[in-house]
Amino acid sequence: MILPPSRSISTRGSLWLVLLLLLSSAAAQAQPKPGAKKAGDFTLAANGKTAAIFASGNDWPGVLRAARDLQADVQRVTTLTPAFSTTKAPSGKEVVLIGTLGKSALIDALVKQKKLDVSGVAGKWEVFVRQVVANPMPGVDRALVIAGSDKRGTIYGIYDISQQIGVSPWYWWADVPVKPQRTLLISAARHTLGEPAVKYRGIFLNDEAPALTGWAKAKFDGINSKMYVHVFELLLRLKGNYLWPAMWGNAFNDDKLSPVLADEYGVVMGTSHHEPMQRAQQEWKRYGHGPWNYQTNDTTLRRFWRQGIRNMGNHESIVTMAMRGDGDEPMSEGSNIALLEKIVTDQRQILAEETHKPADQTPQLWALYKEVQDYYDKGMRVPDDMTLLLCDDNWGNLRKLPKLGDKPRKGGYGIYYHFDYVGGPRSYRWLNTNPLPRVWEQMHLAHENGVNQIWIVNVGDLKPMELPISFFLDYAWNPDNIKANQVAAYTQHWAAQQFGPKYAVDIADIMAKYAKYNGRRKPELISPETYSLATGEWATVVSEYNQLLTRAEVINQQLPAADRDAFYELVLHPVQACANLNEMYYTVALNREAAKTNQPNTNALAEKAKALFAKDAEIKARYHAVAGGKWDHMMDQMHIGYTSWHDERADIMPAVMTLAAGAVATPVPAPAPPAADAYVSLEAEQYTKAINAGPITWQRLPDLGRTAGAVSAYPTNAAPTATPGGSSPHLEYRINLTQAGPVTVSAYLAPTLDFTNTTGLRYAVSLDEEAPQIINLHTGMKPGESNLIWEKAVANDIILKTSQHNVAAAGAHVLKFWRVDPGVVLEKLVVSKGDLPASYLGPPETNAPKATVPATRACYELAACRASMMQAKTTKWSCCKLTLSRS
Repeated sequence: MILPPSRSISTRGSLWLVLLLLLSSAAAQAQPKPGAKKAGDFTLAANGKTAAIFASGNDWPGVLRAARDLQADVQRVTTLTPAFSTTKAPSGKEVVLIGTLGKSALIDALVKQKKLDVSGVAGKWEVFVRQVVANPMPGVDRALVIAGSDKRGTIYGIYDISQQIGVSPWYWWADVPVKPQRTLLISAARHTLGEPAVKYRGIFLNDEAPALTGWAKAKFDGINSKMYVHVFELLLRLKGNYLWPAMWGNAFNDDKLSPVLADEYGVVMGTSHHEPMQRAQQEWKRYGHGPWNYQTNDTTLRRFWRQGIRNMGNHESIVTMAMRGDGDEPMSEGSNIALLEKIVTDQRQILAEETHKPADQTPQLWALYKEVQDYYDKGMRVPDDMTLLLCDDNWGNLRKLPKLGDKPRKGGYGIYYHFDYVGGPRSYRWLNTNPLPRVWEQMHLAHENGVNQIWIVNVGDLKPMELPISFFLDYAWNPDNIKANQVAAYTQHWAAQQFGPKYAVDIADIMAKYAKYNGRRKPELISPETYSLATGEWATVVSEYNQLLTRAEVINQQLPAADRDAFYELVLHPVQACANLNEMYYTVALNREAAKTNQPNTNALAEKAKALFAKDAEIKARYHAVAGGKWDHMMDQMHIGYTSWHDERADIMPAVMTLAAGAVATPVPAPAPPAADAYVSLEAEQYTKAINAGPITWQRLPDLGRTAGAVSAYPTNAAPTATPGGSSPHLEYRINLTQAGPVTVSAYLAPTLDFTNTTGLRYAVSLDEEAPQIINLHTGMKPGESNLIWEKAVANDIILKTSQHNVAAAGAHVLKFWRVDPGVVLEKLVVSKGDLPASYLGPPETNAPKATVPATRACYELAACRASMMQAKTTKWSCCKLTLSRS
């Protein structure tokens, strides 16, 4: 295999560059062609031999451990094990030299002799360079040198090679197989990824019972160092560096090896937003005395916190500061800003006393989570060196960003984001419900507004969040390298990294669609009433999911047997489980509707619903059996039959109706179809014209939203448009209306919050030349479980706003959508004369063009169709809805 030469990072925006730098080359998944070696290529493995690996014994332990991982990775790919030494002088025609500047005598000697160019590396944060050096030392003709500015810089340089030779970061956590190769050639071109844009990039293992807890108990006898070493390695292979450990039923320090190994690996440790001073909530339950109340129990709390800093020692950490109520609850009503500021002052005194250095030399954060943000908004302040960790609303919508013109903070700003949550309006913990286009849009907000110190995301049990975790950490490394219209390409390349390029386009499309379908209504929130039976919406939703399932099953049969465990975990299982779940609820809806009029199929529908409920358990059992039972318990999370915001002990079959024998059916009249001209429905991205002005430009956000794509105005850190109208930024949609008179314009908008914390984000709407009407997205909305407007917005994944207009005459008209505030994301516009048919997703696009099917997808669906025909012993092609030839 030949790895392409690195290109300058300055050529941003190139799709090829995104795919090259973020992940391994697609070529890394394929066997090289004979004679493909280029002049200067470094031979890592060929002809049954491998280059030996050398490092200095006094380098960081984490670097030496990662070097051994490279040794193991070469063996995984070639079956050949390179020699590895930290004591012998390098020798051989071609060798690999690994080391950290200032920690490796090998590397420092090359720099001193001016044989290694470390410009742009020395003194930087987490930077590596890979370079082929001729005659680096006596007895060596050429060396592939991996040099890092610091511990993690070197580690990332090592794992960069591992990815490019075909070892996925998910080889252990998702059983991604390695494609065997005999020859490994590395381009001689100098290669570096530069510094990461976000300094600390991490994940939070949370809400871990019963799935992660049960799995870890069975496999490792608990959440302990034996489990965490796999987490540490994954995080580093993904170029992350920061971890909040699991905390529901255990403490990170329960296993004394866990913090030691974290530091050895090179992972920065912290504690969650409500666990200050490096102490876990569980530790207070065991060792605390009296109430968790600083007004009445300050001496005990200071003693407890002091021990946390002693436990931390010299391990690289970010210390969570301040205080929330015990058990992730708000503080008492009597808490006040002066008290909270005193808590921080006292905590910093402990930090200084225990670390024997000024407090501002220990990284700290203050998380503005839920009600804590209110303290900040009311005037509470902390020292400038502390990072303000801004938060989303637990549903992926950022609550607050730095104000335009604010003085920069020494400690900067961070984001705490969620892929998983326990809380209202409904806990969501089962499967991935995080479409990447929406993650991109919200984290781009953070990036564009200068939030670049910490990005950390709650990933629940870690599995099954593999794709969004990869994206979150890759995007944090260099947000400018992934544009909105490159998210799909990112997913395709990620799929190629796991399964090779042959089916990557279709696998990526399947993964994107199931996340989109799950995102528009999280599985835990689905009920028989979610979608409309009368309009055919329910049937469409089920059909869409079953089409995904057919495609996934056909690809599964085409893949090599070695790929199928990984494919089931990453692709087939979530599609299978969610297709079944949606069909079950749809069948229950049909059953209940049929029972209203004693239809003869009522009981059959009830039995079908019960069978689909039972099938859910079978699908879970199949997941638990993959890879020889490696992931048993990982799908134990309850997800059917919620009766409140929290989960029950087990899934609950939705109630179905049955009829007594002899029940007489009542005729059901066919529903009257809506008038052909009752409404005009427009997908936002299908605008006729975009009017930009000054720095403001409109940008399509492909595949963002519940139905198609979305549109928003950029940059998001530009000032609001004071008076929309004239030539100010707006979108135009040319429409035809058949009657004069009043109409309603319904705008379907992503549930973005007022991150400016002012009066709410606004847009404006007008018809033809009328004055724009300014509409506020957030009237009456305040993020939090007690606010019904917010609950409806996040549960429905939409904000629906309406305005009234008058049509002067039938005929052609121009509907205009005006920018007022930044960050407003438009998904759909509907112009209607009266009430719209009740539905969840809104009316389908009027005169929508017929969807085209990618050639590869057409082949898979055709294959499935043929299989169905063979099973049914028919030659009729009615099973295939695609317009395809019979060749």
